[in-house]
Amino acid sequence: MAGRRIGVAMDFSEGSKAALKWAIDGLLKKEDTLIVIHVKHRQALESRNLIWVDTGSPLIPFAELHNAGVMHGYGVEIDPEVLGLLDTIANQLQVTVLGKIYWGDAREKVCEAVGAHELDALIMGSRGLSSIQRVLMGSVTSYVLEHAACPVTVVKAKNHH
Repeated sequence: MAGRRIGVAMDFSEGSKAALKWAIDGLLKKEDTLIVIHVKHRQALESRNLIWVDTGSPLIPFAELHNAGVMHGYGVEIDPEVLGLLDTIANQLQVTVLGKIYWGDAREKVCEAVGAHELDALIMGSRGLSSIQRVLMGSVTSYVLEHAACPVTVVKAKNHH
């Protein structure tokens, strides 16, 4: 039986790192596929990446996530802590790790990734916006909880108030 397809929304914040750690500790199993979803603001889109503006980057294999040159080409600097966690997932848990980069509105693009990759579950962190901030700025987490076509687990960082 093939493993599950699990997504983790990653913006390199403490909340998204906590979500990745939670997935490692309690969810991911051998033969699962983890898709790390990162959304950049559309303004960060460089001309060399215009081909992927609508669909996002191709799926990026684990080995290329470690390659600073490849990731720089996408305009992404991967956090060393996140790379260490991904190493753990790939090597110790024997999970297939892939990256996917989108440009645009994080709310819409995360939901798009859920459908495009037929995810069985999505794990994401919470930034901990106050009620007023959520009303004024909108919450990616709230939007994804309402619109994603799979179960969503929200993980709060330990230092979250």
